[in-house]
Amino acid sequence: MTNRRFNILAGAIFLAATGISHGQTSEIGIFTGHGEVGKPAKPDSVQLDAARGAYVVTGGGVNMWSTNDAFYYVWKEVSGDVTLAADIRWPGTNGHPNAHRKACLIIRQSLEADSPYVDAALHGNGMTALQFRESKGGVTAEIEANFGITSAPARMQIEKRGSYVIMSVAAEDKPLQPAGGSFRLEFKEPFYIGLAVCAHNDAVTETAEFTKVELKAPPAAASSAMGVRSAIEVVPVPPSDRRVAYFTAEHIEAPNWSPDGKFFVFNKNNRLYKMATNGEPVLVDTGTLNRINNDHGISPDGTMLAISDQTRPGGSRIYVLPIGGGAPRLLTSNAPSYFHGWSPDGKTLAFCGQRRFEVEGRSVDNFDIYTIAVEGGPEKRLTTDPGKDDGPDFSPDGNYIYFNSDRTGHMQVWRMNADGSNQEQITHDETGDVFPHPSPDGRWIVFLSYPPGAQDHPANKDVILRLMPAAGGAIRDLGKMFGGQGTINVSSWAPNSRAVAYVSYLPF
Repeated sequence: MTNRRFNILAGAIFLAATGISHGQTSEIGIFTGHGEVGKPAKPDSVQLDAARGAYVVTGGGVNMWSTNDAFYYVWKEVSGDVTLAADIRWPGTNGHPNAHRKACLIIRQSLEADSPYVDAALHGNGMTALQFRESKGGVTAEIEANFGITSAPARMQIEKRGSYVIMSVAAEDKPLQPAGGSFRLEFKEPFYIGLAVCAHNDAVTETAEFTKVELKAPPAAASSAMGVRSAIEVVPVPPSDRRVAYFTAEHIEAPNWSPDGKFFVFNKNNRLYKMATNGEPVLVDTGTLNRINNDHGISPDGTMLAISDQTRPGGSRIYVLPIGGGAPRLLTSNAPSYFHGWSPDGKTLAFCGQRRFEVEGRSVDNFDIYTIAVEGGPEKRLTTDPGKDDGPDFSPDGNYIYFNSDRTGHMQVWRMNADGSNQEQITHDETGDVFPHPSPDGRWIVFLSYPPGAQDHPANKDVILRLMPAAGGAIRDLGKMFGGQGTINVSSWAPNSRAVAYVSYLPF
């Protein structure tokens, strides 16, 4: 064993035609064991078809979900970084087609039914998802790929590097491409990797074929790729399974969800794009401005955009323009200024600005929260603490502004009246909490948390999207991801308050 890699004949298949009886754990092809996980009621089996190089796996079991699983597993015990790829197909319905039957490429900590795991799962209806159980006996969750349930991928791959696992898919005769989304799970070495089939009906069995099976150590990853490949994900509120709405090999940031729920706005390559929730990005005309950053937003009535752009010398400034694009109008002459929130009546913007002040005979640069009228006029400073204040967003009734501040040692969520009075700390965590965004119905606050010790809001970090009741109460996790800067700098609530959009990045 060297450098967290393992020795294995990449893609080798031992083509002796082999039939394996129910429950044995002897070698078959490149795998060293097989048998039931959980307690499927019907006999299961695996065969290696020499002529076609196919693992034909028949599995029963009520499900692979919730807190425990029941399925048939063909596995190898390994350590280190690893990829497993295969062409997968369902050769028949066995007279009882089940949309929820699963053929999986799966990594498990153990062979116990409630083991932590991550899998790339192909369902009977073509739906494809990265599914995972984070802890022993925990509840399974998933990130559904944007591949379409009517045209299943022909080939799939699961890839583990370090503590992250991603899934890739391919259409017939096409190269593998990441499906978007990743999950972070620390597997203790050794662990298991292999092929799985679950009938999703304990009264029957289902059969899947895995061909062109390749099990190998992944190629070295280029560090420059970190944070480049991006996914707009959507997670329901209250939290359940995540879904990839859009995936690209380019770096995108900060989705805004339109007030009518029909499209997103995000930035890419210093430009602004509009994308229907089921469409492709279209460039927004921003005139002469071509250095737009991730601080932008849509007015409550859906007619205007506020953007932050640093085309002019001196740093970022805030502009407004029509939602369909057009000539921008400058609002903040002082720089740098970064937009973060519209007031619910659409008349005021809240932003973060860095300004120079004289303090005890010396010049000090400080980031504070400001507001400014959309029609123009002087900016109004709301915070004066020496710490950094950032990320302001209005409550839907307009009475409060939520923001993050490091004035007590590290970034936490704060709240103040809209005029800047009564500033109070809301979160009291060891984590670094940034970018709080109230839901349109006023019930929730979503924000991003960094590990303890993180400063400000850097990119390419392990982060957690979190949810807390606006009235106070327990904080829940919406999802762990590789992200940070660009994930949720600005509000991205669905207009019905039932979902949040954000950007995650692939860690390799």
